[in-house]
Amino acid sequence: MSKVHVRRILAMLLCTAAMLSSGSDGDGALTGDIIERIQASHTADEKDRIIANALTKNKITDIVLNRDFFIRHNDLFSHTIDTKGITDQKSSGRCWLFAAFNVLRPAMIKTYKLKNFEFSQNYLFFWDKMEKANTFLERIIETADTDLTDREMHMLLRSPIGDGGYWAYVVNLVNKYGVIPKDAMPETYSSEHSWPMNDLLARRLRMDAYELRSALENGVTIEDVRKVKIEMLEDVYRMLAFNLGEPPSEFIWRYETVGGKVSEAELHTPYSFYTEVVKVNLSAYIPLMHYPGKEYNRLYQFDDQRNVWEAPDPLFINADIPDIKTWAKTSVLSDDPAYFYCDVVPDKYSKAGILSTRILDYRLMYDIPLDMPKAERILYRESASNHAMVLIGVDIENDDPVKWLTEDSHGPEDGHDGYWTLYDDWFDAYVYGAVIHEDHVPAAIRRLMQEKPIHLPYWDPMAQLLWDTE
Repeated sequence: MSKVHVRRILAMLLCTAAMLSSGSDGDGALTGDIIERIQASHTADEKDRIIANALTKNKITDIVLNRDFFIRHNDLFSHTIDTKGITDQKSSGRCWLFAAFNVLRPAMIKTYKLKNFEFSQNYLFFWDKMEKANTFLERIIETADTDLTDREMHMLLRSPIGDGGYWAYVVNLVNKYGVIPKDAMPETYSSEHSWPMNDLLARRLRMDAYELRSALENGVTIEDVRKVKIEMLEDVYRMLAFNLGEPPSEFIWRYETVGGKVSEAELHTPYSFYTEVVKVNLSAYIPLMHYPGKEYNRLYQFDDQRNVWEAPDPLFINADIPDIKTWAKTSVLSDDPAYFYCDVVPDKYSKAGILSTRILDYRLMYDIPLDMPKAERILYRESASNHAMVLIGVDIENDDPVKWLTEDSHGPEDGHDGYWTLYDDWFDAYVYGAVIHEDHVPAAIRRLMQEKPIHLPYWDPMAQLLWDTE
């Protein structure tokens, strides 16, 4: 515990003793004498008045900007991976899907010498919604005897079909449905602005949940209930087809190279395009997590966290952050983009695309501590993963990374032309994991994927690091 925290606790104890001796009954109420004491503690001097004037007229991040750090900042990197264009998920929670495709995209562009290329996020978004709807209804059937006020039911019913996800979802979807180019199933308004559609789907699925539970309570067999479930999924498909368009069963792929050569037209199914054109083994990527509250170098599995009902629940190796950084550095230097997930909300300066714990000096302005250890931030829900991006560059000094180039998926208007400079201190504080190709991970770590996992419920704080990733 720091000296600042000790002084703060002693001050609070002395204040409490003074209030009790002055007649407060100490029952926890915010009484008049307590309010007077709190107000008396705020004795604003000239400096405080200047701060208050600045804060009431300006954006906080502009006031607390560390200009010394900002002036020293640069966007130069020892090594970068060649990418073309920034993708844009718009007003949707599909960062996990965009980030995964951004891992695969550079190889496609390089292999076929393309001017540019983008996968259809809308295509897998459609099937992710269908799979999530089926999984939700199956879990409703599975938990038919569980009280609706139970924590499990609360977690299940509060978000029947959200946008969020992570790497394992992509693996499940691609292995089942393949992939297609963007022009074979382009974006729609609802794919780019998904919240209204999600609200209607959730409303329908909660009604379906009520009907399924009622049927089971009245003695309808599981076999007959599943027949009803299929009819419910037909309605979900109808809603998705209206909002997102129908996914193609086959399409024509034709492309132009950077040299202007136009290819022959090829007929593909989504699965043949994945296996014959993309040709990437997604199972070769190792999912890593950094949670200091759990034992490192152990395999964990998050129960009831899958999008595809018949697929396994997501597996993760909990690793220490220096190891994750070492493997990520090796990956980037090998021109393999590294998918990662993080808490993108704190300590960022959006105007210049800077992520660093040193760029904004809140403590200097308010003169109060605002930091917690990483493990405690997770336990107290102060921080959790809420975004996925891709590492495509690294700046190295004395063999150690000092900053990373990050590719985002919110268009060129966000960050610095769509990219972020992620400083290594921010990596330590707010990166919660990465997905790295097995070629860049030690064999001893890879073997952990074959061990028997430690199971965690999906309300566990460790699982919550991923539950909100959008």
